[in-house]
Amino acid sequence: MPALPLARYRFTFRMAEALRLPDYAGSLLRGQFGAALRRTSCMTRATTCDGCPLRTTCPYPAIFEAPAPAAHALQNFSHIPNPYVIEPPPLGTRAIAAGESLQFGLVLFGRALEHLPLISFALQRAAEGGLGRERAHGTLESLDVQDGNGTTFTCIWQAGDSAIDAHDTQVRLDPAPSSTPPARLDLHLHTPLRLQHQGQPVRPHALTPRKLIADLLRRITLLAEFHADRPGLLADAPALVRHADTLGHHPQLRWHDWSRYSSRQQREMTLGGALGTWTLEGELTPLLPWLRLGEWLHVGKNATLGMGRYVLSS
Repeated sequence: MPALPLARYRFTFRMAEALRLPDYAGSLLRGQFGAALRRTSCMTRATTCDGCPLRTTCPYPAIFEAPAPAAHALQNFSHIPNPYVIEPPPLGTRAIAAGESLQFGLVLFGRALEHLPLISFALQRAAEGGLGRERAHGTLESLDVQDGNGTTFTCIWQAGDSAIDAHDTQVRLDPAPSSTPPARLDLHLHTPLRLQHQGQPVRPHALTPRKLIADLLRRITLLAEFHADRPGLLADAPALVRHADTLGHHPQLRWHDWSRYSSRQQREMTLGGALGTWTLEGELTPLLPWLRLGEWLHVGKNATLGMGRYVLSS
């Protein structure tokens, strides 16, 4: 499997004032990130990106509002996946006291990696301007990057540094990372997994390995094509989806609902997804690299908010 342009970063902010968080903070952090990135990037100060003469060169839409192609062989797209994932504090974290640290992750893929200094600066400005309804102020203390194995974090910037240290932004996922490929994998869902069929969420009892693999491979395919110029990365996706039908599975999952306010739709929205452990059994070797890639990129609806995050164990 070729190396992919991908990295997970960890931002640590020191809060000067107490910060209250919703039950699931992914939506709040995504909103603050987007607003700060637009303020930092936009040169025209237009109210929307539609019709802006700089849209094709501006980093804001490339990262946060990736434009869909006018035509595509697969289908006509109204939108495509954005090349980032916010990974908020653990589900249920409701408050950060004054003097304590707010820590969250940000996964960047493809060309979005080139904009890390801009993204870091935008997040600094967001915290300095105040987060949440109380506009709690904070300062960025450090920025860490995770190694390609998804284990160790290394500091690449801390307060007082003039620039972010050079670091590896390639991840290679070997198809058989161990001499004995596992016949069983547990997916531990850390944030709600929301797979949809015909616009409706698939409840835990109706989830299947085929649906999981199909949605995961589709997400990887679109990200690779539109954000990394890798249109042929998953030419064997149909065969892999069929292979998923041969797997046994044992979901031990529960449904978790949470609400967020949509500024675009001007209303409160209830979203939900499955939490718990989902066990897959069978010949997993062909699927292993893609399932491991899903640990970085998440899967399902609202992945950019951090939903659909899982960790594998065997």
